[in-house]
Amino acid sequence: MCGFTVRAGVSAESDPERFAAALELLAHRGPDETAVHASGERVLMGFKRLAVLDPDGSHQPMRRGDDTDPERYAIVFNGEIYNYLELREELVRVHGEVFATEGDTEVLLAAFRHWGPDVVHRLRGMFAFVVHDRVADLLFAARDPFGIKPLYWTQWDGGTWLASEKKALPGLAHPDLIDPDQAAHYATFQYVPEPATLHRHVHRLEAGHFALFRPGDKPRQQRYFQPMFRPRPVEDADRLAAEILAALRDSVRVHMRSDVPVGALLSSGVDSTAIVALAREVNPRLLTFTAQFTDPGLYDELEGAAASAAALGVRNIAAPVSVEDVMAELPRIVWHLDDPVADPALVPLYFTAKRAAEHVTVALGGEGADELFGGYRIYREPHSLRRIEALPGSAKGLLRKASAALPDGVKGKSFLERGTAELQERFVGNAKIFTGEDKRRLLHREVASFREVTDPFWDESAHLDPTSRMQYLDLSTWMKGDILVKADRMSMAHSLELRVPFLDRAVWEVASRVPVGHRLRGAQTKTALRRAVAGIVPPSVVERPKLGFPTPHRQWLAGPMFEWADHVMAAAGCGHLLDLQYARTLLRAHRAGEADNSRKVWAVMVFCLWYAQLEGPPPGAGRVRPPRTAPVPVEASSGEHDLAAA
Repeated sequence: MCGFTVRAGVSAESDPERFAAALELLAHRGPDETAVHASGERVLMGFKRLAVLDPDGSHQPMRRGDDTDPERYAIVFNGEIYNYLELREELVRVHGEVFATEGDTEVLLAAFRHWGPDVVHRLRGMFAFVVHDRVADLLFAARDPFGIKPLYWTQWDGGTWLASEKKALPGLAHPDLIDPDQAAHYATFQYVPEPATLHRHVHRLEAGHFALFRPGDKPRQQRYFQPMFRPRPVEDADRLAAEILAALRDSVRVHMRSDVPVGALLSSGVDSTAIVALAREVNPRLLTFTAQFTDPGLYDELEGAAASAAALGVRNIAAPVSVEDVMAELPRIVWHLDDPVADPALVPLYFTAKRAAEHVTVALGGEGADELFGGYRIYREPHSLRRIEALPGSAKGLLRKASAALPDGVKGKSFLERGTAELQERFVGNAKIFTGEDKRRLLHREVASFREVTDPFWDESAHLDPTSRMQYLDLSTWMKGDILVKADRMSMAHSLELRVPFLDRAVWEVASRVPVGHRLRGAQTKTALRRAVAGIVPPSVVERPKLGFPTPHRQWLAGPMFEWADHVMAAAGCGHLLDLQYARTLLRAHRAGEADNSRKVWAVMVFCLWYAQLEGPPPGAGRVRPPRTAPVPVEASSGEHDLAAA
């Protein structure tokens, strides 16, 4: 895990101070080593390393040659290749490669030398990397299939810049470069959908894409992976469960490969508990970490998570979170996000990662299980609305008129509205915050339709059943824009590498063919996954319905956070973009108990904190732990690679 910056198309000797300052903004991603390398005359690569594999070797930027040039290829690489040992063996056996290091970076660079862009089809892992071939003077950039690791790019002052985080790119202090259409999408989705950002000139290399381009040119993306469901009939549910468990067990096994300690983030749900149960098979001394809200009267997951940890025989460590902690840290949390993400669940993740980083360098998480296996209750909606959807259009039109005549809040109004709306209109993804009318009032203008974002994915999945189409939309938008952004940024804020075993190609191959009837059954979600892990997870957890992480933002905004949130919005200076008086009215109505406006207020508050930082980060942002001067001893580590070495 690391952070990197690449500048291509201008002299490598140009403005070294500016390049060094940009790289330093990524210090939290890699506190162990810093290096800069000029590859040819017009490519400069900078790297911040978090040493996970081969701590004494595998330094980056890494160079590797061939018969034409001893330093033909140079790479910067963020992530992990979990099948690097298998790829290394193949490269030695088939191509006679000789390796000077023990990590995955040299394997990746050698694999690119032999297989070129096709290397992405052979990789099992999470990654964002850039390779420069200085003989051909070509750059190759790629991102992992699901978008676990980020990669941003822009063109500025005649050059092409690429970086692990947006904050390391030039031009961000110019408020006139903010894209109002993307601000409107943020108000709908609670994040800015890929490949855009809130700055017009900054883009993301999309998940499952690569780009081949010359220094200074615009990266032109090509898709190499599409997470499309392919449901197949199931003749034997037990066999399906065994296949799911085998794939997940193997994924956890390779995700435990590390030369530094590995722990796990644990909630009270089935996803993270299953990961912990399987990780314990590799390392019985596994440490687990759970957020704990310490203010009186608030529910948190610590009790359930601690009970699961005790049942599995692993130690659980609490990460305390108070409302005072949240107000103190939220500006820094938003700074780490690059673009605002209005998901309150990133708060406990931030504090849990902070606590975990005191003990381990790598942690496993349960992200991705809901999107792959059908974990959200909204996915049952096509079944619950089936009788209304079967009505003729004229009947649905009458019901639509009837629902419009009902006052807001009347029982059944929402059911009729959703039942008479087409799927593409009623399902925007897992977090629709502001309606169209709300957005027009908030943003002072007519706004871009969310259908600009969602329609391409609806079109691609037209052959699937409604639930699979909803999951495909979430995989293509919500998971990339919210779930994985907060997972990467909240962990890397504390120099913690977060790995997500559910988002593994082998697990996906099984999950993608599970039919809807085995994903959802009655009121139960993730039916096939629950059946698969029933023998390794405590029964109370297997049967527990999904809660989401119950972050108490409603109580915070109505009580101890009210004045602070009101001040944030009043002082933000972005009134030309948002109607902040309207937003403050929503906050007052929320405190008075007139409506639950907590998600809307939280979204505006996070945007205001983001805007206030355009001219510079908040105090204490990017705090970095001291670099490690020596690798962690093998006996203190928890990965398969170390156990084999021992």
